[in-house]
Amino acid sequence: MKKLSASVYIVGAGPGNPDLLTVRAQNILMNSDVILFADSLVPQEILQICKPDAEIIRTANKTLETIIPIMIEGVRSKKSVARLHSGDPSLYSAIHEQIQLLRKAGVPFEIVPGISAFQAAAASLKVELTIPGLVQTIILTRVSGRTEVPAKEELSSLASHQASLCLYLAAHHVENAQVKLLEHYAPDTPVAILYRLGWNDEKIKVVSLDQITNCTYQENLTRTTLYVISPALRGVVGENSTQFPVETAQHRSQLYHPEHTHLFRPRG
Repeated sequence: MKKLSASVYIVGAGPGNPDLLTVRAQNILMNSDVILFADSLVPQEILQICKPDAEIIRTANKTLETIIPIMIEGVRSKKSVARLHSGDPSLYSAIHEQIQLLRKAGVPFEIVPGISAFQAAAASLKVELTIPGLVQTIILTRVSGRTEVPAKEELSSLASHQASLCLYLAAHHVENAQVKLLEHYAPDTPVAILYRLGWNDEKIKVVSLDQITNCTYQENLTRTTLYVISPALRGVVGENSTQFPVETAQHRSQLYHPEHTHLFRPRG
């Protein structure tokens, strides 16, 4: 890879496992002069690929008013600056305000996507979240906390679709979330509870919807927990899973069905 230009690179680190970094993200981390990383959300292991003389700056204890000047000064000093976020920068990463301030300062930047927790969750569970005839929509959302969710996006409204619903940042509000979900999903709907997914101490449990509060409290799960509520989880097996009746065997995509023809597979 050629030398990085003096710019800010907003990089998605994925859910935690260094193996899930994109090739682009790896190359940037290997060649950046300055790396600011959210140390409460990104595991230290990811930094092992950084060059030895890179300046590593932890940001968990810093505010935007401290972080932005560091990035601006770095670029103006002809350095490449990587801003490392967990997951994918397009989801709950607070990059919107960073982008506005970098543009105002005339500082060039690039955004590098990363694997989101919901994608890593589906892979770990060995499921597809969009099964033909069963569920074709994925909703990514969160519950109101310090940052309010708009009224039209309240959980009780989104749950009415009975889609594959991925609930971020909800562990502290799980009891209230469970009540709203039960208004629309059956009590025995399977829910995957994924704590610190991709980290060395990850926990993955699959329980019925009516048990998610109990499970969360029993396991002492905290803010870094993702809940995936979906009929597509029926049939998930494993040591961390309760076996649910399989309802998905009869649901088959038309894409590879022998009766389905298209431009690249004409009939006959």
